[in-house]
Amino acid sequence: MLKLKRILLIAPAEMTRTPAFDRAQALACATGAMLHIVAFDYVQTLAVAGLFDHDAMAQAREGYLQVHRHWLEQQARFQRCAGLQVSTEVVWAKSTLAHMLSYVNDFHADLVIKDTHYVPALNRAFHRPLDWLLLRDCPGHLHLVTESRHPKPLKILATIDLSHLEDMTQGLNDRILDLASTLAATCGAALHLLNVNNWSVMGDAAMSVPTRSLDSSLRDAVNDAQQEAFEALAERYGIESKCRHLLTGIPHKVIGLFAQQNAFDMVVIGTVYHHGLDKFIGSTAETLLNNAPCSLMIVKPLP
Repeated sequence: MLKLKRILLIAPAEMTRTPAFDRAQALACATGAMLHIVAFDYVQTLAVAGLFDHDAMAQAREGYLQVHRHWLEQQARFQRCAGLQVSTEVVWAKSTLAHMLSYVNDFHADLVIKDTHYVPALNRAFHRPLDWLLLRDCPGHLHLVTESRHPKPLKILATIDLSHLEDMTQGLNDRILDLASTLAATCGAALHLLNVNNWSVMGDAAMSVPTRSLDSSLRDAVNDAQQEAFEALAERYGIESKCRHLLTGIPHKVIGLFAQQNAFDMVVIGTVYHHGLDKFIGSTAETLLNNAPCSLMIVKPLP
């Protein structure tokens, strides 16, 4: 079973306790992992004023950061009372992708947790939201939290993709189920498995076509092969028959509706990003993030 040892919570710059705090505490408590909380804080007016009076502004900045450090330590004390190993840090830097990735890489977290932030469609048309960029570039598992109805998840949905050849996804389905089954076991949550049967890889090309467009005999063969692989994975991870779901449709729409209708607390989904001309295999995760039905756990393949 996968072992989570180091959890990193990226807290918002505002000194407010968000759902990600509660989820991070619950997962750290359930897994026994060490929890580190970091907040990126940067006030433009203090930075600009420092150009004219460096010493005075350095003192003002330190005073400002001290208030934030004190608040963050208060949150950590609440969690230490539950027997958790918790540390905190406030970094004077903008909460940009570059700063976050640098921190994540230095910390070597097994899991990064952050609140999701809704971005209107018009804004998304002009730039990629930070959550999307993290989803693409975060080197390890990323948990984007939507709400804290159940800080410790009670129902977890693992979504796998059997439409691509295994060597293209680098064992991603197994990594999804490794993490999902670990979280379900440690949290005492019900684990469900879902595959949306709509796509099939043809030949050696890194492309997919809807199974509806295939010859009926070939389509049946593809469906049978996917069902066989699905059942084998479910058996390997001990998932009950009643918790196995094979559905048909557009993946992100089916996953979103199914998760919402069945009140899941977390969807575990994989994604593989190929640079250059290759497509974003598993872009279902990115699309699903637009209207996340619940918190998302993003799983990456081995580097």
